[in-house]
Amino acid sequence: MDYRILLMDEDQDRMYVGCKDHVLSMDINNITHGTLKVFWPASVSKIEECQMAGKDPTHGCGNFIRVVQPFNRTHLFICGSGAYSPVCAFINRGRRPEEQVFHIDSRAESGKGRCSFNPRVNTVSVMLNQELFSGMYIDFMGTDAAIFRSLTRRNAVRTDQHNSKWLSEPIFIDAQLIPDGSDPNDAKLYFFFRERLTDNSGNTKNIHTMVARVCPNDIGGQRSLVNKWTTFLKARMVCSVLEEDGTETHFDELESVFLLETDHPKNLLVFGVFTSTR
Repeated sequence: MDYRILLMDEDQDRMYVGCKDHVLSMDINNITHGTLKVFWPASVSKIEECQMAGKDPTHGCGNFIRVVQPFNRTHLFICGSGAYSPVCAFINRGRRPEEQVFHIDSRAESGKGRCSFNPRVNTVSVMLNQELFSGMYIDFMGTDAAIFRSLTRRNAVRTDQHNSKWLSEPIFIDAQLIPDGSDPNDAKLYFFFRERLTDNSGNTKNIHTMVARVCPNDIGGQRSLVNKWTTFLKARMVCSVLEEDGTETHFDELESVFLLETDHPKNLLVFGVFTSTR
């Protein structure tokens, strides 16, 4: 089933799970009872086109759900790979869990810029004020990585295209909205990912873990950086252990991220799980 996306809804005591061709709504208190399902496969024509393009019929040419986000009190916004033709739609989940409502409530719309074409390529997302912020690959070939704002009444904004100083073959791990003080309007969006960066000799590409930050209200530049982030910042995250002989072992590959809230918004703790290939 390729379970990949999980969203907790503590207000309704539900857990939403995205997988191949399905979105599940499960009772947090008893996940074996009362599961609601939405069956949302890719269209027959898109599956045929996907197979004709030489993609894996089992692991590529299905609708792998990669975005499940709360849109408002009654609806979720979901996106899937759509057999290498990304699609999005709204799910009506009702106002209260006892209503047992869970069904597609809109026509499918394009998921380009919201969900990666390749289901094996990670897509990360955050919904904020009914705007979707995604980290994904925007093209069929999987060469154009972007941090993208869509589903918006304002202009769409993205990272600079094919610019390795912004993004260099990223593997997106997570995206989080993190407070910056007591004012909720000052919160920033953080994207966590791994990158392949060329070393000083210009030959070997080393994997590093990076974190990028953007302001949600960024509308891009007026003359330069039009429809591009003007607040984009990026830094390397370093996780290393000093051995007894004085050498350092670097754990350069971030695998997951967890945020731990504290009593003060500014003291939010970010935990990461790192691995090393060496």
